[in-house]
Amino acid sequence: MQDATSGAASGTPAPAAVARAGRKEWVGLAVLALPALLVAMDIGALFLALPHLSSDLGVAGAQQLWVTDIYGFMLAGFLPTMGTLGDRVGRRRLLLIGATFFTLTSLLAAYSTSGTELIAARALLGVAGASLSPSTLALISAMFHDPKQQKQAIGIWSTCLFGGTALGPVIGGVMLEYFWWGSVFLLGVPVMVLLLAVGPKALPEFRNPDAGRLDYLSVLMSLGAVLPVVWGVKEFAAGGAANPVPAGAAIVAGLVVGVLFVRRQGALAHPMIDIGLFRRREFTGVLLVMSLSSLALAGMGIMSSQWIQSVADVSPGAAGLLQAPTGFGFAVGTALSAVLLKWFRPATTMIIGAALSAAAYLVITQATMTGWLAAVVLCYTLAALGVGPTYAQGTGIVVGSVPQEKAGSAASLSETSTVFGSTLGLALLGSLGAAVYRHRVSAAALHAIPGVDAGQARKNVAVADGIAAGLPHDAAEALRHTAGTAFTTAMAVVALACAVICVGTALIARLLIRDLGPVPVGVETSAAPAGPAAPTVPEQDTAAAPEQDIASA
Repeated sequence: MQDATSGAASGTPAPAAVARAGRKEWVGLAVLALPALLVAMDIGALFLALPHLSSDLGVAGAQQLWVTDIYGFMLAGFLPTMGTLGDRVGRRRLLLIGATFFTLTSLLAAYSTSGTELIAARALLGVAGASLSPSTLALISAMFHDPKQQKQAIGIWSTCLFGGTALGPVIGGVMLEYFWWGSVFLLGVPVMVLLLAVGPKALPEFRNPDAGRLDYLSVLMSLGAVLPVVWGVKEFAAGGAANPVPAGAAIVAGLVVGVLFVRRQGALAHPMIDIGLFRRREFTGVLLVMSLSSLALAGMGIMSSQWIQSVADVSPGAAGLLQAPTGFGFAVGTALSAVLLKWFRPATTMIIGAALSAAAYLVITQATMTGWLAAVVLCYTLAALGVGPTYAQGTGIVVGSVPQEKAGSAASLSETSTVFGSTLGLALLGSLGAAVYRHRVSAAALHAIPGVDAGQARKNVAVADGIAAGLPHDAAEALRHTAGTAFTTAMAVVALACAVICVGTALIARLLIRDLGPVPVGVETSAAPAGPAAPTVPEQDTAAAPEQDIASA
């Protein structure tokens, strides 16, 4: 009492106490961890299901890449929209709406009867999924005001994300052993039902009362900038070099729309993406490092998962178990990041991680068809471990750099960078691998094998493996050797590209993030811009917590 009085007398306001989260907030965190767990599980399981659905639905070439990529690109395209929309309509409301549509579109994907139907369902899944991640991160930043608790909460959320990466292949592999490929899309249905049942009572509602109207033209422009570029890249990889005009025109059109989108965001009073944030060198550097790290890891992931099943001839269940260590590599990398920060700056820990990942990718470039299964699994796990410091610090730095009322928008930028990087890795590096595979598979060698449709076998290694299953022993072995050798070479080329990307990532961290201090500022409230920020007030609703609520902060 005496301190407060003396503080008032001297004209210096006493510092406001930061409310600590109680049981309600920790229960809410457990609910928010479910979408993160789900999305990671879904992606890991899809990699395993890819050879099976490709054979069943006749999906090959560029269409196969669209099955894996369209989800991520729709997710990345709509994340900024959903981040700002959550700030406007309410983050809990948007989360529950997204969970409902995610459940329905998962059913559509599971029971697709053609590649076109599956691609359409995956696109809708991406739109639904875009409402989940920014809402969860924004709610976490709103529920946990104490810096130490906020750091713990984001760490738990990240661990669930990494845990889903580990569990997805395991559960998906077991399901593929006993059920059809569509079952992997049903993994998230029970999780979403639980979220819908518990979320209204366990989660508070937050919105920004000063948010402007959503700019629908910006939404369309963000998609118009991304999708044409991706389509053009895929067309080139699928053999469009023979007629480069359509693909080239699409890429140029996407880049032009991207420039116009950036200019529009700078002119709007309430932009979908706050371009001003990118004037901070460290902010831009963190997003670039997160995006490039995700790009390399995802590109290597799709190649190694196909190699394990179609070249190393591992069953789906065993393949799932072999890919499980990847998630644990993430978790170990995240834990080591906290230890390394005691002695090194954030940029240095990211550089150390990038160097470890680059070394792992370089080892994979030496892989051959046989005898390399354990080495490929180990090296990919080490690559994931190297990415851990970047993910552990990047999310906190980005979310902690803005006032509370803009947390949804900032969270969407963090998620957009990683999702867009991952999806771009699937598209670019997946296309590179597909192109190398087709170049290395000799049509003359395939024609020399009795009963082989050379055109089909050159589409991808999964199709070639499926054809081999119906051939006599000698012909089957010849086809598997030809296709397996070509795909192993393709994986080595992609691994080399990943190593180069990691070197570039380390350089960006050295040049752009070097000034950040040794403390993970993203989880400190002091990382927000100076000056008072308008508080985001929770709405009053029947699900609000009792007396000790975070709104009292």
